Amino acid sequence: MVEAVQGAKVVVTGAGGGIGAALARRFAAQGARVVVNDLDADGAKAVAEEIGGIALPGDAATIVTEARDALGGTVDVYCANAGVGGDGGDVGEPLDERAWALSWDVNVMAHVRAAHALLPDWLERGSGRFVSTVSAAGLLTMIGAAPYSVTKHGAYAFAEWLSLTYRHRGLKVHAICPQGVRTGMLDASGSAGDLVLRPTAIEPDDVADALFRGIEEDRFLILPHPEVAEYYRARATDPERWLGGMNRIQQQWEATR
Repeated sequence: MVEAVQGAKVVVTGAGGGIGAALARRFAAQGARVVVNDLDADGAKAVAEEIGGIALPGDAATIVTEARDALGGTVDVYCANAGVGGDGGDVGEPLDERAWALSWDVNVMAHVRAAHALLPDWLERGSGRFVSTVSAAGLLTMIGAAPYSVTKHGAYAFAEWLSLTYRHRGLKVHAICPQGVRTGMLDASGSAGDLVLRPTAIEPDDVADALFRGIEEDRFLILPHPEVAEYYRARATDPERWLGGMNRIQQQWEATR
């Protein structure tokens, strides 16, 4: 058992399936009281019933107050897990501004709004934990998915900012950055996901394992795929070489389309 989360009051967004459901199950197994949020009301209810939690369907960006009330007035851990994938068009294709706007709203602004609602109470009592499901795309990038890549960079930057700004005031922040995970989002990633992500894809439970190890070790950056650390290092130390390698993957993908 992880002492830091025993008896905690936890909110997990996007928890009707995939990574979110795995996180909700793991927190509940550790003795936490869990609010299960998802736009998919049936999915949220099913997971909540399974773990003895509280189903709270709806938009992740607007549920903090309702979740706090459902948990008796306090949220100890907030998992900003809800996200959208998809692409925004390739060169020569029409610009899909709706895809960009949706990605920005769900992948970044939902995190900002949640933190804005939670921080006053957390800072007053000197404790709180914000878990951001980012993606390795937030550290690196993803071919064929400009809005996803850009907004996941934004989600990572926001989590990083929260940590450096408030860690001395008791806020714990964790940024989870997996590569491929066997979820509906991977299935929807198309041929790019099949090429880049599926060969090393892991299960949602593996992501939960990595997070709980990170909580025990008090680590900000959670890498369910450890090799991402080396890719991130290569990107920082030799960006030209890294970009050239990514471009070769892009060309390989284009050859299959």
